[in-house]
Amino acid sequence: MTHTDNSPVIIKAVFFDIDGTLISFKTNKIPESTQNSIKKLREKGIKVIVATGRSINTLAHISHIEFDGFITFNGGYCATTDGKILSKNTIDPNDIKGLINYAENSPLSYSLMYEDKVEINDATPEVVGMYAHVNLPVPPVHDKENIDYQNVLQANIFLRPEVEDEFMKTVMPNSIASRWTPLFADVNPSGISKQIGIEIFCDHFGIDVSETMAFGDGGNDITMLKFTKIGIAMGNANENVKEISDYITEEVDNDGIEKALIYFKLI
Repeated sequence: MTHTDNSPVIIKAVFFDIDGTLISFKTNKIPESTQNSIKKLREKGIKVIVATGRSINTLAHISHIEFDGFITFNGGYCATTDGKILSKNTIDPNDIKGLINYAENSPLSYSLMYEDKVEINDATPEVVGMYAHVNLPVPPVHDKENIDYQNVLQANIFLRPEVEDEFMKTVMPNSIASRWTPLFADVNPSGISKQIGIEIFCDHFGIDVSETMAFGDGGNDITMLKFTKIGIAMGNANENVKEISDYITEEVDNDGIEKALIYFKLI
């Protein structure tokens, strides 16, 4: 679906994915045009909110930009910029136990993401490569005797897409998987998505969803792109993301965010 009418729309909040949307995979930086666009939006009183699969404690690389809120862990943890927690949802401990038991008997890499830390079960080349891809240090390997089963907000499982559904049904039935790369899936509590995060922030700021816009590029962005009034896929987005979007802009490295905001007359 593509948007062809570029008459002015009333938008009061814009939600941005980070990796592949705000941040270029090529440079690991936010283009200057994007930084300026965000500043212009906020100067007009439009709320600018991050919506990411990253954890709340891995946002240092965007800390130089002023935002109005953070949807992290794919909607599982929402917080204002002054640190007020609006929602926090952990994975069923039985699902975490199932994941760990499965990995004891089958080759499977995973990470466990908490509010204040991330742990992995092994540092395989694909795990190391993934963290390099998103410009993050490789987390420490967890102590299997002292795993905190109660407070996991998200897991990453290095599983092929074609076996994901069966794995989730049998090993983590109380959770939901989404992915933005074939390498691994994000796992969150059932019912959690970036759409839920948008609902929480709309309620917090008193904004109707008909006054929202979102930018994304991966599978974990689909719920928010379909939910907001205008869902915009980056030019570098996955094909399944482009198919459900209202508008496809240029790639992140070709000033895609700025060009879309100009197209819709928001800046």
